Order: sequence, then structure tokens, then C-alpha cells
Amino acid sequence: MELLKEIAHISGKPGLYRILKPTRTGVIVETIDEKKGRTVVGANARVSVLKEISVYSDSEEGSKPLPDIFAAIREKHGEKVEIDAKNASETELREFLGEVFPEFDREKVYPSDIRKMISWYNLLSSYLPEVFEVKEENTEEEKAA
Repeated sequence: MELLKEIAHISGKPGLYRILKPTRTGVIVETIDEKKGRTVVGANARVSVLKEISVYSDSEEGSKPLPDIFAAIREKHGEKVEIDAKNASETELREFLGEVFPEFDREKVYPSDIRKMISWYNLLSSYLPEVFEVKEENTEEEKAA
């Protein structure tokens, strides 16, 4: 999941982006889809790196990192989440997240957040499956040690 350091969400823009390199006025990003379109995002844009995002929790820690949630989704649902995030009801979305992260804070985590997680997971699984392979290799190395 170390590749998630290079993957970002840009507020106000759909989808996910791979951060390529910084410029004087911002950063060059590439879309994560079949088009692979490149653009420069200004320094005033809100760019959120997926590795640094976490989800509110009722537990003592207070939150859980998004990469850990993606790993749990991978274990339960495999390569693709079959829920239609755009048309799913609030109850279905909360049940889905409850399966993979039972202690999520139901007051602070909104259905729109769960929709984003599902769409991001499916995007990454389709176009950057190596994001998940890195985590699997690490766990195999840990088991061997």
C-alpha cells in the first residue's frame, strides 16, 4: 500500500490522480483511468493523499487509516465491490462499511464518504492493482520472519 503515497484526490475534481512531480506553481498529476490525462494543479488546490486519509472510529485510536480499510475490503470483497455506490441507499452503504470496519463512527462518517471509498477502491483495483499486491507481499514476508 506504499503506492498510496503517490495517489491523491483533488477537491472539486472527480476520480483519483497520480502525483508525478512538483512544479513552481503546483504539481503535475495524471488521471487514474484509461485516458491517463496529465494536468497541472495549482498550489491553492486541496490535494489529499490517500495514504494520509483516515476514517473516524468509535475505538480508542479515534480513526483508522484508509489503506487498512482498503485491505479489509480486499479480503471481504476481492477485486471489485459490487455495490452501486451512486444508487445505494444510506443503509446499504453503512452496512457495507460495517462489514469491513465495524467500529466506524456512524455520526461522523457520511454516506458520501463511503461512496467515495467504494469508487476509489474500484478505480484503484481496476487501474492500479499493484497498490494491493505490495501489502500482500509485506504480509508474506512478515509471516516468514
